Amino acid sequence: MNRQRISDVAEILLDYFEHDKTFQTDKIMTVPAASYTDPDQWRAEMDLIFKCVPLMLALSCEMSKPGDYKAMEAVGLPVLIVRDKAGTVRVFLNVCAHRWAPVAAEGYGNCSRFICPFHGWTYGADGKLIGITDRTKFGDLDRSTHGLKELPSEERHGMIFVCLTPGMPLDLDDYYGDLLEEYAHAGLKDWTFLGSRVIEGANWKLTFNNFLESYHFATLHAKSVAADSLPNMTHYEGFGPNMRLSISNRSIAKLRDVPRAQWDAREGLEFGFIRIFFPNVTGYLGPESEFSLFTQTYPGPTPDRCRIVFLVLRKDPPKDEAEREKIENGINQATFDIGRDEDNAIGLQIQKGLESGAHEGLLYGRNERGNQYFHEWLNWYLQGDPTLPKPVL
Repeated sequence: MNRQRISDVAEILLDYFEHDKTFQTDKIMTVPAASYTDPDQWRAEMDLIFKCVPLMLALSCEMSKPGDYKAMEAVGLPVLIVRDKAGTVRVFLNVCAHRWAPVAAEGYGNCSRFICPFHGWTYGADGKLIGITDRTKFGDLDRSTHGLKELPSEERHGMIFVCLTPGMPLDLDDYYGDLLEEYAHAGLKDWTFLGSRVIEGANWKLTFNNFLESYHFATLHAKSVAADSLPNMTHYEGFGPNMRLSISNRSIAKLRDVPRAQWDAREGLEFGFIRIFFPNVTGYLGPESEFSLFTQTYPGPTPDRCRIVFLVLRKDPPKDEAEREKIENGINQATFDIGRDEDNAIGLQIQKGLESGAHEGLLYGRNERGNQYFHEWLNWYLQGDPTLPKPVL
């Protein structure tokens, strides 16, 4: 995002503030309650969306050194992300070719090879099968055809993108447009990873929708987010199915006292951007003195549950224990106090309401354009026909 565009968006946000406006569309949308409870739709979302589109599964700084790896679950699939000795990221299904056990326990580590804990079959960081325990007794086997199953992946601007279906095309430029380029100048690859937090929530869409509007700030977050951020004054821009949300802080009027040429340096202070990677990731770059946050909302094992992973990073490591403690307190507030005890708490209550059949469906107002756009793209993918007109913002 170039400096001129930052200034243009800041001007729009100032206009919203000075005239008590927000981005609005021409209609109210109703989403059927079944969208959040129906197991058939939930399975279709896994098959037609999560297993087909690029997913941002990791940050480069989570595994910065050769030999580093991250083993995780994504949409019920065991995934192994490895940085080989040349520094190249490779991604595999974390499944041994022998009896299909995981070759690495979930979490982080550093090694040059992976040994299956069941029978000791050994794989290199390139996924090749390099050792079969007691091979003469096991029998003759072509090792070259029994490596780990590789997934399409690409590391770009400090993020690692993966398609969960082997052999599926992975075209980040076509899918994200210019949105990823906004991270190019940030140098995320060399930032410091501060760890992660994991919480449980209701249906994945119900949970993710909270990231797409600021309408709820004044009530649900009256004593937290709303203390700094203006509610119901959000600007939206589309990049295919992805979005950039622009939100004003309560100090935005101070921009009028700053030369326009310097407005780009005020990101994270008077205003901020939340970049939405459809279907399940948000990215927020905070002020350098604080921390930045990526969230990943993964569908759970049933339609009424999800798992939210918060990945926390910072340009520079904390300079001392006092700063580290201050940052940790801020992270816990953002993830647990706000994410778990406010957003997710109401989401779990809404899930019960959805199952009650009390109303026809959930309403998304003219001011909740981001939520509408998300559901328009969701429905486009679920129709399974790429020739249909694509939604536009």
